[in-house]
Amino acid sequence: MHTAELALSVLLVVIIVVSLLSNVLVLICFLYNAEIRKQVPGLFILNLTFCDLLLSASSMPLTLFGVLSKAHPGGQVFCQVVGFLDTFLTTNSMLSMAALSIDRWVAVVFPLSYHSRIRHRDAVIALAYTWVHSLSFSVVAACLSWVGYHQLYASCTLCNGRAVHAKTQFVIYTLVLHALTFLLVSVVLCVTYLKVLKVARFHCKRIDVITMQTLVLLVDIHPSERNHLNGGLLSSVRQRCLEEQKRRRQRATRKISTFIGTFVVCFTPYVITRIVELFVTEPFNPYWGVLCKSLAYSKAACDPFVYSLLRHQYRKTCSDIINRLMKRSSLNDSRHQQENGEIGRAKETVKDGEVKVRPTD
Repeated sequence: MHTAELALSVLLVVIIVVSLLSNVLVLICFLYNAEIRKQVPGLFILNLTFCDLLLSASSMPLTLFGVLSKAHPGGQVFCQVVGFLDTFLTTNSMLSMAALSIDRWVAVVFPLSYHSRIRHRDAVIALAYTWVHSLSFSVVAACLSWVGYHQLYASCTLCNGRAVHAKTQFVIYTLVLHALTFLLVSVVLCVTYLKVLKVARFHCKRIDVITMQTLVLLVDIHPSERNHLNGGLLSSVRQRCLEEQKRRRQRATRKISTFIGTFVVCFTPYVITRIVELFVTEPFNPYWGVLCKSLAYSKAACDPFVYSLLRHQYRKTCSDIINRLMKRSSLNDSRHQQENGEIGRAKETVKDGEVKVRPTD
């Protein structure tokens, strides 16, 4: 096996394992915590987790098989079904990310009217749209035989297996698909999250201004402390406020960059390769195609951490689950020890009875 093939195989195995474990953990947290189930974003996260989990169990293993064996995984009908799922799940997951970004934008920009603007009924309608949108493109591709095994990506996905005269139709379909999924979601993510970042920075400045105004008010209320506050204390508090403001800005920027950056880094190479492939007759390096597909798959492994597991509510839920399991195991151990102790005492009682009975014989 070539070194590049070995590296890509290891990368795919890592992505599959991390994606399966992390998404299953998100589902466990969703089922365990009633508060998460009541929240509107929980529906979008559940839909995203479902898509990522099913993609990890269907398309990713077949791509790994294609890289290792360099052969067509399964029959033609089976590969078409997997290609249909690949198109549907990828599109659905992208639209779920856009729905989550809109939800967070409304929550930050309109915090007082959030619950009246975004309700469970609205979330269900949005999810219904994502499913209809994804199914429409997937069904069209399946009906026109535009799904099958693609040698460049070593996976069952979109490919033009029909005659040459259908190439124009496939080009139009591919461009419209990526325009209404990748490009649309990219614009939505950038607009909403940059608005969120702007509001977050404004709130940081506002909090610091309120803090400084409170200190000045304290100086007016307690004139005896004015000399101390006008000295090093006031300047040190002001310096701390500026440092805290800088940390808040960096934290908000880091979160927004993670939301947008993971999407762009994971999907951009694959989408660009797909579009360039339509107009270039020269073959691509097959390792590049598999690498682009693996990067697109890696988004399914990143989503649980970006949207769920790194949040305080999910981390607390995971901690509660672990503590509950540990308590159960400790209770089982104590019960086992108690039963062993009772058995030991019973054996000692029997032995003592035998010792007492023997001299009478």
